[in-house]
This record gives sequence, C-alpha cells and structure tokens, in this order.
Amino acid sequence: MTREDRSRPVGARRTRRPVAAVSRTAGFAFRHRAGNIIIFLTLAVAALQLFTLQGPRAAGLRAEASGQLKVTETEKALRGTIVDRAGNKLAFTIEARALTFQPKKIREQLTKAWEKSQVTLKDPGKSDADKAAAAKIRAVEPEQRLQDIANGVSAKLGNKPDAKSLLKKIRSDDTFAYLARSVDPAIAAEIVKEFPEVGAERQDIRQYPGGSLAANIVGSIDWEGYGLLGLEDSLDSALAGKDGSQTYDRGSDGAVIPGSYRDQHNAVNGSTVELTLDNDIQFYVQQQVQQAKDLSEARSVSAVVLDSKTGEVLAMANDNTFDPSQNLGKQGNREMGNLSVSSPFEPGSVNKIITASAVIENDLSNPDEVLQVPGSINMGGVTVRDAWVHGTVPYTTTGVFGKSSNVGTLMLAQRVGPERFMDLVEKFGLGQRTGVGLPGESAGIVPPIEQWSGSTFSNLPIGQGLSMTLLQMTGMYQAIANDGVRMPPRILKSITMPDGTRKEEPRPEPVQVVNAGTARTVRNMLRAVLQPDARQIQNGTGAAGAVEGYQLSGKTGTAQQINPACGCYFDDVYWITFAGIATTDDPRYVIGIEMNAPHRAADGRPGNTAAPLFHNIASWLMRRQNVPLSPDPGPPLILQAT
Repeated sequence: MTREDRSRPVGARRTRRPVAAVSRTAGFAFRHRAGNIIIFLTLAVAALQLFTLQGPRAAGLRAEASGQLKVTETEKALRGTIVDRAGNKLAFTIEARALTFQPKKIREQLTKAWEKSQVTLKDPGKSDADKAAAAKIRAVEPEQRLQDIANGVSAKLGNKPDAKSLLKKIRSDDTFAYLARSVDPAIAAEIVKEFPEVGAERQDIRQYPGGSLAANIVGSIDWEGYGLLGLEDSLDSALAGKDGSQTYDRGSDGAVIPGSYRDQHNAVNGSTVELTLDNDIQFYVQQQVQQAKDLSEARSVSAVVLDSKTGEVLAMANDNTFDPSQNLGKQGNREMGNLSVSSPFEPGSVNKIITASAVIENDLSNPDEVLQVPGSINMGGVTVRDAWVHGTVPYTTTGVFGKSSNVGTLMLAQRVGPERFMDLVEKFGLGQRTGVGLPGESAGIVPPIEQWSGSTFSNLPIGQGLSMTLLQMTGMYQAIANDGVRMPPRILKSITMPDGTRKEEPRPEPVQVVNAGTARTVRNMLRAVLQPDARQIQNGTGAAGAVEGYQLSGKTGTAQQINPACGCYFDDVYWITFAGIATTDDPRYVIGIEMNAPHRAADGRPGNTAAPLFHNIASWLMRRQNVPLSPDPGPPLILQAT
C-alpha cells in the first residue's frame, strides 16, 4: 500500500485522473498543427507555380497561348511580266479563281438541315420565322440541291464543264474536289453568292500568249508558281515579287477577334522584265529553223540573230521547242533547254575567221596574195587534206577562205603562230561564258596552250579540237561586223519595278579584237563565200546564202562529230554551221546557224549546207526593215588565180 493510500480515511472513494480527456486534447492539437502544415505547403506550391507562371516560363506560356489564337494570312504577290523590246508580252499572270467543293461534308450538312427542318415544322414552340425558314429548306431535298448546284455552276461557266461531270464530282465520296479552275473572279463571286456551298480560292494563272514562241528563252514555272526553266527560273527573285501577310487572332468559336489585326505587310508584285528580243524576228526564225530541221532531217537545228552594233539578241531559236502553256509532262519529245547556249559543238570552218583576222591584223598576208596550195599538208605528224581532191592550186588568201581550204588555212596559220592565234581566241570570247544572262550557259572548251600536243595546232585553226556554243560563234562574227569591237551579247534590256522605276541593264564592256581596218578587210574577203560563179572557179562554198542586190559576208562550216564509242571522229556525221553578216557595207545583223547531223541541206536539196537557211533569214530581215539595196554590189573577188 502506498503512502497515499495509508493517509486516506477508511471508506473514502478513490478518484481517477481524466486520462481520456488529456488524450483528446493532444489529438486535437496534433490535427491542428498538421492542417496548418498542409495549408502552408499548399500555399507554398501555389506561390511557386505563380512565380513560375510570372517568371521563367511566362514568355513561353504567353507565346503558347497566343499561338493557339494567332492566324497569319498570306497575300500572294502577282508574278511579273516578261516582254520583248517593243513591250509585247511573252509571259504574264492573271488572277483567277478555282471553284472548290467538299462533297462528303456538304451532303451531310444538307441532309441534317433537311431533317431538322421537318422537326422544326412540327414543333409548336417554334416561331413563324423559324418555320418559314424550315419550310424553304424542306422544299428542296438534298439530292435536288446538289443537282441545282451542278446545273447552276455549269450554266455560269458556259457549260464548260457540263452539269453531268460536275454532278459526278459533287456526288463523290471525296472530302475535297475542284469543280473548275481559271474562273473569272467576277463570275466566281456570282456563283458563290448563289451557291454558298461552293468555295472560291485564288488561283494565279501564268499566260504565255505566244505558246512556244521564245519558250527556250522565257522558260516556264512549276505548279507552285516558282521558276522552273529559262528566265522564269534565273530571274525568279525579280519576277516573283514578295508576298504580303497579316496576323490576327481567332476566338474559340473561330470568329476574328476585333482589333487583333497586326503585322500587316502589303504584297509587292513582281517586276517587269524587258528583253532585247524582237517577237516578229523570233517568230520567223523559229519557224524557219523548224522547217530546216524537217527538210534536212537533222537531229536539231538552232539559229541566233544579233544586232551587229550592240550585240543584243534579237532572236534565238531551237527546233521542236516546248509550249509552256501546256502540260510539260506530256511534251516528252519537246526540247526543254536552250541549245544555243548550253550545247557546245566543234565549229569547223567558221573558226577560220580567227586565222583570217590574224594574218590581216599582223600584216602576214593580204587578200590578193596568191598561195600555191597543195592537196595536203603535214603538221605535227598529222596529214590534213581539203574536203575535195586537188593538186597544187593558186588560191588567193581570199580564195583560201572563200573555198574553205583546210590546207591553205593551215599554211597561213603557220605564219600566225600559236601565241598570236591563242591571243585572238581569247579576244573573240572563246573558252569563256558570254554572260548573256541565260541559265545553263556553257563556256565551251579551248585547250590551254601549255597542254597542246604536236597535232593541236593542226586542228584548232580549221575548227576541230575545240568547242563553242552557237551564241559564242555568232559573237565572233559580231566583232567583225562591228569594226573589230566585240560587244558581249545580252538578252536582258531592263527591269521595271512595281513602282514604275526602270533599271536599265548595264551594257557589257566592249572588247577590241582587231582594228577597224582589219575587220572591214575580213568582211570584204568573206563576200567570196557567197559569191556564185557558173564556171565553178570563183564561186564560194556558201553561194546558196546570197541575196540579190545586197552585199553579204559569211562563212560555212563542216566538222566531224566525235564517236563516243571510240573517241575518234565519225566519217559521215557532221556539225554543219554558217555565220553571216547582213550587210557587208552597212552591217545590221549577224546570223549564226548550227545543224546537228543533217542528211540533206537546209532546203532539202542534196549536200550539207546551212546557207539556204541564212538566205531565208537574211532576205526576210532586209525586206522587213526596208533595208535599201547595197549601192555598190562590190567587184567580183578573185579566189583562184588563172
């Protein structure tokens, strides 16, 4: 017994401490503290999230929220126009509309609307206005509405396409379909107003009014409207312009939020590109080139016409040119490129103008010097012969080039020497691009003098062992026509900005090839090429190119083609060329022609000559420009001493 028990009186009741009450008080305090802790932690987390939203992630979240509402709309720039030197359009863009339709969605909407209209009409709680609208919908069944759309759209478009074909598209299970393209914007607006189910989206249409006219130069665009071929490609940045744009916000219901338009930039349309081409000349030359190809059965024929004073390209034609206004994928047999600048060839005897110029410029011969020309010559271990068999003939220097004697040319080239010969090769612009501004231009091939073998100099003066483009070849003769000054050819005349500012394309720097006296002498010597002679003694190789009443100069060319199987020359496959100046006494035009492996002459007669094509082009140009007859036909030239 404890001391406390002993001190308590007998019979007294023992009291107990309130243990349970103490436990309940302690539990409440614990729960109170725990609750405070939870509340504190919750507030801390919320504060942390608020800090995050307002701090490090704020910018990103704002951008994310903005992106959900932001819409950027593009305004397409109108592509620029390409015109010839007279302002005639070669390519331009018109703004049109493409009519669109969502067959599956529209049919579902029409069906639902028609079914809902029946419910509305039976609902006593609907207003008279609602019932009137429902009655209007119910009056036309979905199928009838589709028929009305097909009939109405076809009628607005002049029954092209017809209602039957339109109805087939409208009834299809496709989610999207084009009903018609290239629709006038005003007509499209009428259709959309009458038939809201039909959509109209902008469609820019590139027009090429001449079809294949100058297509090898102008080129084409792809289905997205970007440049694909020719100048459409190389001048795409100038022609394309700059698209405009504007940004605005949409609400969750898709409606534009008032006052949200911003970052508005107007479209800047493309520039107008003016070419040096003359549409009339281009058309005629293109027509003549195609005719020559058909008559000669050549693989291809090309021609270039330059202004003799400026070097401007007036015409540049290939045969079988594609039509950019038609589907390119269905023109597999058409020529898509520009052979006049992209396809170099061995020029043959037209290259003899270098030797002719060199001997006159350096006083190594004169037009009337008589050379005893044998039937063959050995140079660098190679024997070279003329195209016809002969013994030693007394050809004048004029006659060497008028008769196109390989042997006589090499005799004169030996006087010139490799260094002076190569100096003129460079001045004439060979082995380097002309910089005309057309895509795909080739520089041709001229072997560096340090890489020559013993036989190289027996080939180059007669136009074998090097290659050039037709434009380069024509440019050589432009220098002689322009009193010895070569004007690098150009085809871009000016670019006019959308605001009307006209920027003239810079003229190329002229190159003095030979002096004026040399050029005039060579021009006169080359009259011999077109000189006829019934006795077949004083006649040149290109008499078929002559035009009565006019002094003309020119040079024929025949070069063997390389057989890729052996790396040697074919015996019967040739490049046939002609370069001519109209007129000799007052040069206006320079014409270059190249025929790839013809079976006959350009006029279909036996032989391999492009002279008839030169005749056709030169005579037409003289008539078109009313060029007066040459006041002096010039004295007959002596080609062979008698």
